[in-house]
Amino acid sequence: MTAYAIFAPEPCGADRLERREIAVPAPGPGEILIRQTAIGVNFLDVYFRTGLYPWPVERDLILGSEGAGAVEAVGDGVSGFAPGDRVAYTVPNGAYASHRIVPAAALVHLPGGVADAQAAAAMLKGLTVHYLINNSYAVQPGDTVLFHAAAGGVGQLAGQWLNARGVRAIGTAGGPEKCALARACGYDAVIDYRAEDFVARVHELTGGEGVAAVYDGVGHDTILGSAECLRRFGTLVSFGQASGAPDQFRIAHLAPKSARVTRPTLFHHTASRDWLERASAELFAAIADGTLRIAIDGPHPLAEAARVHGELETRRTTGSVILAP
Repeated sequence: MTAYAIFAPEPCGADRLERREIAVPAPGPGEILIRQTAIGVNFLDVYFRTGLYPWPVERDLILGSEGAGAVEAVGDGVSGFAPGDRVAYTVPNGAYASHRIVPAAALVHLPGGVADAQAAAAMLKGLTVHYLINNSYAVQPGDTVLFHAAAGGVGQLAGQWLNARGVRAIGTAGGPEKCALARACGYDAVIDYRAEDFVARVHELTGGEGVAAVYDGVGHDTILGSAECLRRFGTLVSFGQASGAPDQFRIAHLAPKSARVTRPTLFHHTASRDWLERASAELFAAIADGTLRIAIDGPHPLAEAARVHGELETRRTTGSVILAP
């Protein structure tokens, strides 16, 4: 059986990604070998590839943190999974491969109403939205919140889920096309950050009160404005840094609103098997019943991961980008 993976030899640009053949790995105790059919691409992959996040290995890192496929073999001590089962996961790194090993504790079964590509497009992004709106700041019907990058993969799912929860969501996006896309995903209003001051527009839209929470996955370019958009006692949720680390932010920036800030991480949530099973079930149910529509960009050939990374970094993608071996 021929297997291959996409490697980053060291922290590097997208053009340094390499396709290499690999031996099909054998699962050890508590592990499962899966043959992948769909692999999600995220800004998290860019953070690791460039070295913005610490490398977990000395060299030759296989990127990618979500995927779906079929069980090929199970290791000793594994129960509840068998060859042929359709499964999905989100774990840090290792996904850009035709075959891979995943800890059984990180895998979930796919129900019949969810396609492999939908699962690979939604595991990391959908579970991110789940913890953002349930754990980081638990939204309530009638809340008004701001969500940056509303046309991206996470943003599109957030708009739909917030709308279904009775939340007034304001989004930001770059350019008329992306703003229209975000509006179609349930946002009450979308601000074109290229054409107008999002802080001033948020205050206009909220009658000067500000929003209950800002979900900021952009980072450097938005973080200070995000703090200004909060209402008194509001919550700033900083969960990513697509434009660079928000190093200019200081706790003092929260003082004018007596606001709070949190910097959550998905994998701290998924480390709890109970949370993973419950959140995944809710995610899959929302996909199956149409609450969440997954906009898929692709599938693109796994061998073209370098090109896809370049498009992601220059914000030429929309929705959830998928690679297929």
